[in-house]
Amino acid sequence: MKPLTLARARRWLLRAAFVLVLLPPALTLLYAWLPAQSTLMLARHVQGLWVDRKWQPLERISPHLVRAVITSEDSGFCSHGGVDWSALEVQIGVLSGGDNPRGASTLTMQLAKNLFLWGGRSYVRKALEIPLAVMIDALLTKRRIAELYLNIAEWGEGIFGAEAAAQAWFGKSAADLSQTEAARLATALPNPLARNPAKPSRAHDRLARTNMARVRVAGAIFDCVLAPR
Repeated sequence: MKPLTLARARRWLLRAAFVLVLLPPALTLLYAWLPAQSTLMLARHVQGLWVDRKWQPLERISPHLVRAVITSEDSGFCSHGGVDWSALEVQIGVLSGGDNPRGASTLTMQLAKNLFLWGGRSYVRKALEIPLAVMIDALLTKRRIAELYLNIAEWGEGIFGAEAAAQAWFGKSAADLSQTEAARLATALPNPLARNPAKPSRAHDRLARTNMARVRVAGAIFDCVLAPR
């Protein structure tokens, strides 16, 4: 075996960096056609933990859930290019002022995190989400981004995707979710391990009712996903 010289080490590092740069766009192109697995799902598989996910095309997911999730998580989904720069600028100002930034994470940025990055709070991870989200938005349609997100989002311990969530919490298919059920699922997303969509707390129920009210006056913010093709 040849000794590891500085030159060889540099070559290996360059090759590794090259692979890491090319891997996300290559996988994203595959995900234009194939079902995706999140890094959290893969980690649970590796640990031998239970994963419940039943992939469903967007046509078999209730439009109520699509509207509720977009309204709750990213009302500008159809208008931005993967990153809501104005919201991000506001949160950078909050951070500069010494406060904890909140929000500004679009559906596409969340999808980037779920597909390629790790969980938890990290400014490094957040910085990586931005170019990955721009790349995803450039390579995939908005409809496909929404479909991927709704099929890998976490909705409880080991519960991933809209179909598994609908069956686990309401005993029905994702296609049959009511507006109230969809709103409860959507507003559980920020804290899926602590919020029970089937038996919401008073605070959770208020969030769901607010979500339904916002959906009713949201206008055309869903057209890039739900408009007839």
